Amino acid sequence: MKKDIQPPIAKKVPEKLIAHNDVRIDNYFWLNDREDDEVIAYLNAENEYTKQKMAHTEQFQKDLFEEMKSRIKEDDESVPYKLNGYWYITRYEKGKDYPIYTRKKETLEAEEEVLFDCNEMAKDYSYFKLGGISISEDNTLVAFSVDTVSRRQYTLQVKNLITGEVYADKILNTTGSATWANDNKTFFYTRKDEVTLRSDKVYKHKLHANLEDEVVFHETDETYNTFVYKTKSDKFIVIGSASTLTSEYRFVNANTPDATFTVFQERIRELDYAIAHYKDSFYVITNADGATNFKLLKTNETQTGKAFWKEVLPHRKDVLLEDIEIFKDYLVVSERENGLNKIRIMSWDGNEDYYLPFHSETYTANTGNNPDFDSEFLRYSYNSLTTPSSVIDYNFKTKTKIVRKEQEVLSDTFNKDNYTSKRIWATARDGVKVPVSLVYKKGLKMNGENPLLLYAYGSYGSTIDPYFSTIRLSLLDRGFIYAIAHIRGGEYLGRDWYENGKLLTKLNTFYDFIDCTKYLIQENYTSTQHMYAYGGSAGGLLMGAIINLNPELYNGILAAVPFVDVVTTMLDDTIPLTTGEYDEWGNPNEETYYNYMKSYSPYDNVEAKDYPNMLVTTGLHDSQVQYWEPAKWVAKLRDVKTDTNLLLFQTDMDAGHGGASGRFESLKEVALEYVFLLELEGINC
Repeated sequence: MKKDIQPPIAKKVPEKLIAHNDVRIDNYFWLNDREDDEVIAYLNAENEYTKQKMAHTEQFQKDLFEEMKSRIKEDDESVPYKLNGYWYITRYEKGKDYPIYTRKKETLEAEEEVLFDCNEMAKDYSYFKLGGISISEDNTLVAFSVDTVSRRQYTLQVKNLITGEVYADKILNTTGSATWANDNKTFFYTRKDEVTLRSDKVYKHKLHANLEDEVVFHETDETYNTFVYKTKSDKFIVIGSASTLTSEYRFVNANTPDATFTVFQERIRELDYAIAHYKDSFYVITNADGATNFKLLKTNETQTGKAFWKEVLPHRKDVLLEDIEIFKDYLVVSERENGLNKIRIMSWDGNEDYYLPFHSETYTANTGNNPDFDSEFLRYSYNSLTTPSSVIDYNFKTKTKIVRKEQEVLSDTFNKDNYTSKRIWATARDGVKVPVSLVYKKGLKMNGENPLLLYAYGSYGSTIDPYFSTIRLSLLDRGFIYAIAHIRGGEYLGRDWYENGKLLTKLNTFYDFIDCTKYLIQENYTSTQHMYAYGGSAGGLLMGAIINLNPELYNGILAAVPFVDVVTTMLDDTIPLTTGEYDEWGNPNEETYYNYMKSYSPYDNVEAKDYPNMLVTTGLHDSQVQYWEPAKWVAKLRDVKTDTNLLLFQTDMDAGHGGASGRFESLKEVALEYVFLLELEGINC
């Protein structure tokens, strides 16, 4: 890597930030104005610096991009699923970046009907994303949405599937989805607050009625988001409203969309529930009455308050109830025990109750798209760290399964038997055992000399299950070990695992990651000279925290769209997502949370010391973690760090939180990240 190029130095404009009589000086506060030409110039200068420092790797990046792309089947299509008389299929064509959405009437031999060709729709945009596709009950209309900025503010439209006409009406600033009533002319959708981007209002739209859309629900509590959907039974339109800890639902019969919505169970602080409908009952997944890992209850659709809920499946201390799927003859329950996905099959007549067998500790199994009540098949997916993803149909009656599709890995050299995976347990500093999933090529010697990339997220109860990746093979085949630390803050080991990694226990998340790192080094999987870490978004916060605490453990860090300016962001309720995050991080307007947040906020804790080599990435239009957080963080690191290690900062000037929109365009970002790591290991081909 070139050493002689000088990085851009951001100017300092001291901004005094005061809260609870505590004064923080932010020298780079000025960077949070994307309309300022000087800000754009600085971001472009950082991009140019990254480009120049990595210029000698351009061919390697291109080769790696082509290598990763070559493993992916370009002319591919999804497994068809049937809904209301039509088979729906998403396919890709060779040489094209975007999906084509199609359907066929009644049989798969019928003529294909193209709903949307996103390649045509994306032609004039540097970023393109098709949002929710919602078909009317009579199959003649489709509501769809488009985002061409990457800020997750979707424009909603309706297309006539008989004539092909796209109606002129455009509904701006929506969440992207629409829900049809059964009259084929009314649909409901959710809009966002223009400033905070919080989904706060549900509207009702009447086609061709020349009426102003009616607000049917306004969520005024700034810590909640609202959404709308139709039950699988097609009987009810449901409006949900949820914060991190609390939820509330209201419903109306889908045949009478102009009727008043009925509250299912009014919100009670820390009462979390979700509902599904079957026959004359609602089924309720809830944490009511201390059911930390959730339990399943049911109630008649005419008496929905909590007082009427009756137990179907009790709370279990060691089993997390994650979801249910209802069929005519069976109830399918998604559970998690000891970190592992389990799929439970229960017949409504009570004669059958069993689990689908899985025989690994590093797998992921999830129920798939099952829109048909009457189906005799359960569709689910399975993959592991060494096994490509499969879509499987399981027959309830015969108890046999059919693999509908197995992910193709287009490579002469790939053989899943060449790789091994395992789960190990590291002991955290408080004595808690933390699981780590590993995958690597067989034959590696555990001598402390292997490069190892450790990934984690660790927030919002979001669990990172072990999954297969064709892209990751480019690291594994070059001698890397890939590991996932299932740290507290996720729900890998149940709801308590999450509760003990948030708010005033958030430090457990960072300590767990560090202690997993130390264990991997201690057990000779790697060493500090070959240890790398990767995290994005809240996982980017994790990266910022661990390098402030123990920078000496890592040779390199990948931080994608990192949430690193925690205190300032959480004090600004005009920033998208902030108020809804109080139950996750705490409200810094309260001094206890302010002080605790400040103790780990990466930006606030940058010090004059040595830091690892780092590649930081973001998107200018990111609505979840604003670009200025990593921009300020990098500027401050450049100013105070005492090492000569590499610090690169790349901003995608066209994209947001999810990165590039094209199917293969995102691989260029991965190629840069991988080459950054491989270069540090002296691997250049």
